[in-house]
Amino acid sequence: MLAKGTLYVCATPIGNLGDITLRVLDTLREVDLIAAEDTRHSRKLLQHYQIDTRMTSYHEHNEKKKSLELVEKLKSGQTIALISDAGLPGISDPGCELIRLCYAEDIPVDVLPGPNAALTALVLSGMPTEHFAFHGFLPATTGARKKHLEQLANLPQTQIFYEAPHRLVATLQGILECFGERDVAVVRELTKLHQQVHKGTVSELKEAFELTAPRGECCIVIAPYIPIKPVGGPEQWCQEVNDGIRRGLGKKEAMKEVARRYEVRKSEVYKALLDEETSC
Repeated sequence: MLAKGTLYVCATPIGNLGDITLRVLDTLREVDLIAAEDTRHSRKLLQHYQIDTRMTSYHEHNEKKKSLELVEKLKSGQTIALISDAGLPGISDPGCELIRLCYAEDIPVDVLPGPNAALTALVLSGMPTEHFAFHGFLPATTGARKKHLEQLANLPQTQIFYEAPHRLVATLQGILECFGERDVAVVRELTKLHQQVHKGTVSELKEAFELTAPRGECCIVIAPYIPIKPVGGPEQWCQEVNDGIRRGLGKKEAMKEVARRYEVRKSEVYKALLDEETSC
């Protein structure tokens, strides 16, 4: 039994029509209206399950105006299901604006979970799952994409991106330039018959997709940044302290910087300097 005047945010299949939940199907049958990202695309899903609920379009180009209209319908007591072409609305798809307005108007919102491309790709990739960051689609232009990637290069979590097939090679090139060589997985055609997981280094996958152009939207999953502790002993520490002083740092600040870089106590760096001065 649905609650009047409630927005139901429903996850829909990302590839295989069988991935939808029974609860979502019941909700789509019972609501007064379905707000769909692309009514033509969603009609295939509804016809497959013999659902004839009325639909209205709700996409990125009419999101602000349509959100206001849908809120008025909800305030009048109608029940509305919000769906995107695939996955969960609001995750790289329209939905956040409507949900925000609902909360502002004290309209109940319920989320019906289901398929999600980012989490499915993460688990399929075999990358660490304890901590991860999802970024959605990167900017399309080279300059904006590079600037964005530079800010993410040293994150210690697994990172997940969505990408269109025609931009995949350029994005892998950008990742290589900003992140350096790193383990990566590209997951394509999720839950479809020809689902594929490509694993390797960034340069290996870039070269592979240059030879064979990918099809279908992709998820890129990148291994976390692991800082490499520099190798060096007292002689190297002394040299870098002196380099720091030449750059304008005070002696204490230069010692502190070297101790932090090599993960040793500042007193060890100080002793190395004293030993060097004594040996001269």
